[in-house]
Amino acid sequence: MAQMTHEEREAFLADVHVGVLSIADQNRGPLTVPVWYAYTPGSELHICTAQRSRKAKLLASINRVSLCVQDETLPYRYVSIEGSVVAIEPADVERDLRPLARRYLGEAGGDQWVEGYIERVRQDSGAAESLIRIRPERWLTVDYSR
Repeated sequence: MAQMTHEEREAFLADVHVGVLSIADQNRGPLTVPVWYAYTPGSELHICTAQRSRKAKLLASINRVSLCVQDETLPYRYVSIEGSVVAIEPADVERDLRPLARRYLGEAGGDQWVEGYIERVRQDSGAAESLIRIRPERWLTVDYSR
C-alpha cells in the first residue's frame, strides 16, 4: 500500500467516479451522500444539488466538506479530500448540468436527464439546482497496487 503521487491523485480525481460527500450536521450525524462531481486537475471541484436540499442548506451554513472517491475493483485505490465551499450559485443548464449529466450518463442519457430536469423546474421553480464550488485543501490517497 502506498500513497499516490500528486499527478496520480489529480488524474484519479478527474476520472469518472461517484463521490461520497460528507458534511457535518450539529444536530445529527454527518450527512453522507453519493454525488456526481466534476474536477479539473489543479482547480476546484464542482457538484450540483437541488437548492432546497438538506445538502445545500448544510453547505451554505458549514462551508466545509469531505469527499471520497474510490475504485471498487482490485487493486483498490481511493482519494479523499477535505475542503472549503468557495461559492454557491445558481447552476446553469449548459455550463454546469448538461456536461455533468453527460459525464455520468453519456450524451443521450445526459441530454435525457437534462430535459427531465428542465420539466421539473418548469413545474416547480423550487426544484432548481445550485452549483457548489469546493477548494480541496487536504488530501489522503491510497493505492493498494503498490
